[in-house]
Amino acid sequence: MSDGEIRCENLVKTYNTGKPNEFTALKRVNLTIKEGDFVSIIGSSGSGKSTLLNLISCLDTPTQGEVYIEETPLSKLGGNERAKLRNQKLGFIFQQFNLIRSMTAYENIELTMRFAGKSKKERHERVQELLKQVGLGDKGNNRPTELSGGEQQRVAIARALANNPKIILGDEPTGNLDSATGAIIMQLLAELNKDHNKTLVMVTHDPAIAKRAHRTVRIKDGKLEEDTKGALIGNNNG
Repeated sequence: MSDGEIRCENLVKTYNTGKPNEFTALKRVNLTIKEGDFVSIIGSSGSGKSTLLNLISCLDTPTQGEVYIEETPLSKLGGNERAKLRNQKLGFIFQQFNLIRSMTAYENIELTMRFAGKSKKERHERVQELLKQVGLGDKGNNRPTELSGGEQQRVAIARALANNPKIILGDEPTGNLDSATGAIIMQLLAELNKDHNKTLVMVTHDPAIAKRAHRTVRIKDGKLEEDTKGALIGNNNG
């Protein structure tokens, strides 16, 4: 398996809300995302798309099945190892930005590198580079409340890139933005994929946003239904 590759094998996720109210959010999902892919995962509310992203991102664990990030089966990792993988291999972009309001843009981006043990010099050079890359070279000292929604999301993208991860995961990254600002963010993400060969996986409910990806995977009632070519992936009944 190459750098930046993700493989999901027979994923099942069941929430035990108390029988007979047990709910299965994912039903034997199989999905491979190659290095450098740009994949959007779409589906209606409650379809299982965010659950799938949470499993890929180490934020949750499957009831059955396995997720591999590159060569690593996530079920074999302890808590500290999972945290290290998230910090070094994965970058996250959230709908709500999730910036620390008391910190400047510079400090929000730098924090991830502090956890990775990077030197002060390394952190400073990388933050300056990233601020310029996302078009915020003059906004490093601004706190989130002093930035527009689009600017906050660009800071969030810079933070996701801080440790130069191969895989970027987005959960509705344009969901809180107007259409014009969302288009700017999508252009930035597309450039990261094209120019830096980042593997990009994005959950969205917006068909127009989904079309920017190279491949769209539709999930319905916890099962993968189709891809961008319209080819059925299978009913995943095992």
